[in-house]
Amino acid sequence: MGLVNGTRTKEQGLRIAELAAAVGVSPDAVRFYEREGLLAPPERTAAGYRSYGSEAIERLRFIQGCQRLGLRLRDIGDLLAVRDTGVCPCEPAEDLLRRRIGEVDAEIARLAALRAEMLAMADALPSANCPPPSPGVWCPPSEGR
Repeated sequence: MGLVNGTRTKEQGLRIAELAAAVGVSPDAVRFYEREGLLAPPERTAAGYRSYGSEAIERLRFIQGCQRLGLRLRDIGDLLAVRDTGVCPCEPAEDLLRRRIGEVDAEIARLAALRAEMLAMADALPSANCPPPSPGVWCPPSEGR
């Protein structure tokens, strides 16, 4: 197995840097996914290099898509396990996405409350003629409060 026109042949598989570049991640990310069990350990060349099949590209893209949706690695692993059996992972994916939507909605509500609190604090700050604050105090108490 050699190079064909300076490119590795398909039978040789992809080395880790080639796989990482094809998907837009670092080689360390590929190793991390292997350690987490999301990506099966690849075959090794006689020289000990990792040699990934082209299916690893699609698997990494699936992992990335799940991460963009905010799914946790454990959830992604569960979906991949279902998918690896040959069964469509649509039902488990729907359950995970609906749960994640609930989490996003709760975070939006929390951020909206935080924003309202910050606006109220900003509106309560004294005007431009604010006297210098006392040491250790953010703003001096206004007269009449």
